[in-house]
Amino acid sequence: MSTTEELIKRYEAQLAEFEQRLRRVESNTPAAVADSQRGRRAGLRLGVDVGGTFTDLLLLDEKNGRTFTAKVPSTPADSSIGVLNGVEKICREANINASDISEVMHGTTVATNTVLTKAGATVGLVTSKGYRDVLQIARSFVPGGLGGWVIWNKTLPLAPLELTIEADERIGAKGEILTPLDESSIRRELTNLLGRGIEALTIALFNSYANDEHERRIASIAREIAPHIPVSTSASIMPEMYEYERTETTVVNSYVRPVVSSYVSNLQSELKSRMGNDVLLQILRSDGGLSSAQAAMDQPVNLLMSGPAGGVSGALWVAKRAGYEDLLTFDMGGTSTDVALIQNGIARTRRETRVGDVTVRAPSIDVRTVGAGGGSIAYVPELTKALRVGPQSAGADPGPAAYGKGGEEPTVTDANVVLGYLPADARLGGDMQISRDQALTAVGKIAEGLGVDIETAAEGVIRIVNENMCGALRLVSVEQGYDPRDFALIGFGGAGPLHVNALSRLINAWPAIIPPGPGVLCAYGDATTRLRNESSQTYVTPVAETSDRKITDLLQTMQQDASEALSAEGVGIHEQEVLYEIDIRYIGQGMKLTISLSPEEFSSGGLAGVARRFDQQHEQLFTFALDAEHELVGLRAVVQGAEKTFTGQALRTGTTDSSAARIQPTRIYSDGQWCEGYIYDRSRLLPDNRVEGPAIITEMDSTSVILPGHTGFVDAAGNIIIWPDDHAEAQSALQPMTR
Repeated sequence: MSTTEELIKRYEAQLAEFEQRLRRVESNTPAAVADSQRGRRAGLRLGVDVGGTFTDLLLLDEKNGRTFTAKVPSTPADSSIGVLNGVEKICREANINASDISEVMHGTTVATNTVLTKAGATVGLVTSKGYRDVLQIARSFVPGGLGGWVIWNKTLPLAPLELTIEADERIGAKGEILTPLDESSIRRELTNLLGRGIEALTIALFNSYANDEHERRIASIAREIAPHIPVSTSASIMPEMYEYERTETTVVNSYVRPVVSSYVSNLQSELKSRMGNDVLLQILRSDGGLSSAQAAMDQPVNLLMSGPAGGVSGALWVAKRAGYEDLLTFDMGGTSTDVALIQNGIARTRRETRVGDVTVRAPSIDVRTVGAGGGSIAYVPELTKALRVGPQSAGADPGPAAYGKGGEEPTVTDANVVLGYLPADARLGGDMQISRDQALTAVGKIAEGLGVDIETAAEGVIRIVNENMCGALRLVSVEQGYDPRDFALIGFGGAGPLHVNALSRLINAWPAIIPPGPGVLCAYGDATTRLRNESSQTYVTPVAETSDRKITDLLQTMQQDASEALSAEGVGIHEQEVLYEIDIRYIGQGMKLTISLSPEEFSSGGLAGVARRFDQQHEQLFTFALDAEHELVGLRAVVQGAEKTFTGQALRTGTTDSSAARIQPTRIYSDGQWCEGYIYDRSRLLPDNRVEGPAIITEMDSTSVILPGHTGFVDAAGNIIIWPDDHAEAQSALQPMTR
């Protein structure tokens, strides 16, 4: 063979190899992956929300515009059992095979409950030399009012001092290495620590947010010694300054990681065995976005408010369809009530997440929770003889007395049964019969303790629990500088529609909105939210000493980092939406505020526009703004995938007459007297129907109450919009309020 022929053959071989590589690269581009994912996800989409009492499921059939819902009792000992029971039930009702489901979006309380019940892993901690007591010293903050320290019992850190070691190293504030890492010393310390029965390891070094070289090296050594122990580094979990908050956040991540990883992994395996290996499991984050199952297992600290976030996401979805942008959300379940505020179609978020007495720096929707739910127990203390409701709850087992599962204590649900708000022939979840007789017996204890008749006692229970929930609504509105009268109130959860009309009356937030399927709205949120990721960086610099160009470059770099993770999940660049967040304060100020804006808004307004927004927000929250220099504290780029749309079947339009939906006459006890009304079947209500109170509206997953003197209007999306009869807006029926 001639030299020329050899060169040609070699060239052809190289060309074939190049073409093969090119095909591999093209098949792995974000667009190609997205196309592949879309092809795989052409089936049914399932949203699952696990609550303290019930597990709710929503199945979306995008092809045919149909929805199916199911509600099953939660299984607190192992939440996955309730989830799988729900999957079986909803598949039966939809007459489908589990293998037809291609996507499962799951809001979970596993991480939350792990912290609350102190059931997490034994955590070892590595700090910089001289910072071994970082968790013990913490911050000079004592919860409660003045003198709260007198009764405050400080809880022990989740990483005990005896399992904390120090690394001989030091990084400067600008990322420079001041003291190189002593590898031989840390290897000996790690060998000893990892052999002491720890189940997770946290590495949190001083100033590692500026340079995490030493953290990564220690993590590598730890994995060499004990590859089976999960390792969390603070720079990968929270790359921001403040060593205590960063350490605490990373320790909590380690604390819940084995439990969450085991739960998600086992659930994923079970789902794949029933639905096929290509089923996609995604977990709802605390900030309302979705994460992949693997990301949830690696960084479970972002799941601490996963459950409540689903309700807010669902409310956002409903609000867009109903035409309302300013909402107070009210999610009342069996154990607790969660409230949040939505303004201009965006839920308020915060950088801190608090569960029990643990506070971490992880983004979450600003949800406030009170121990007031359908299962909250009412009692009359022997000493004061003053009626109290909650926070103790009958939970899922045995539940309220009316459930007939062995519960004997009077609860909010029992009071609703006594007052006629929850008809005795209603079925919870479609198949759970409730007993009026047992509810009367339970609430009779309250009546006897107060020396009043049973209706007065029951109404007292409802009024107290309503006031408790109003207190939570004021936390997210009045105390944040918002007037609740400027917002509509949307009630959902299993018990929310029973109370939303009364709450709107208390805080004067109109209209009261009850969405379709209110008991499974959290599952709606899980099924319709989108993938989300973020990249952050500490950047403490006076505004006067930097420039718009410099900040733009930093934000765009972070945007690219956050975007890569979504691209790997199959979300193409053209489908991604970007939001910038800038932490800013006055120079010399300890606290900071976060300003959110789009890249286009930052491009047009720059840092001067950010400073103006900060002054406006500062004045709203604290009633004043200072004529002082501004200082940047941190930068963040948030990237979200495309919205998961769903178009249901068009509803047949009716007239104002709703009599066709009436089931039977009824009566309810309101404001000290019995009132005659009707029970309605919500499945028979049509757009344009009007339902005059008093009325009870029943459906599979919840029961709604319209009080006397109020009217509910059914809008084009099937929402019930409730107005007082004497309210001017009641005359415009289905038109959303213009604010």
